[in-house]
Amino acid sequence: MAPRTMPEPAEVGRRAAEILDLITRHSSSERLRSSSMKYSSCWATFTGYPAISRWSLDRDAGPLLTEAMRVLALKAAVFELSGGDEEAAELRVPAPVDEMIHAVLAQFTLMSRMQRDLGVTFPHATELEEFTYTRGCLTDAYYAAAGWGPQPLRYWLDSAEVTRRLNQLNAHYQAAGLGRDGRSHDFNFDQPDPATAPVGVTG
Repeated sequence: MAPRTMPEPAEVGRRAAEILDLITRHSSSERLRSSSMKYSSCWATFTGYPAISRWSLDRDAGPLLTEAMRVLALKAAVFELSGGDEEAAELRVPAPVDEMIHAVLAQFTLMSRMQRDLGVTFPHATELEEFTYTRGCLTDAYYAAAGWGPQPLRYWLDSAEVTRRLNQLNAHYQAAGLGRDGRSHDFNFDQPDPATAPVGVTG
């Protein structure tokens, strides 16, 4: 198979900036923002947001949402400029930003309405995701070309650094009785918890 030809950064940056502006001016933009921010209290992984140093939902959710919307605009621009190539549009993205992207895409009705109204597709395919983001990759070139300024490195974590941090987190998770990446545990909620069981009174 011939190597994939990706759109030029200048093209992607220009179109992504236009798409982000269209999203911001859409009548459902504020509702999308508020709904996405609420999503994090319903579901979150052990491998995305927690990789951020001294993570705080109250402090970090807003800036992360900004980054997620920028990446969605970049992916939409690549999808459009590549003639609908889903693999090309599945840009390498750091884990914390990718988790917020999931929060946005979970607002299915709002995102469907935006796609219809704006004539833009926001591509996302889990089976095509690769968590191999590295600083200086093509995603960074596209981001710079959009004119959004420097990426906040608090969230734009290289995949090797994410792996290092997750190894530390897993030591804490396992000490608390959770399996690797929080994917399992042996707590039996059908049995009384000895730590909270009432203490008998004697005498």
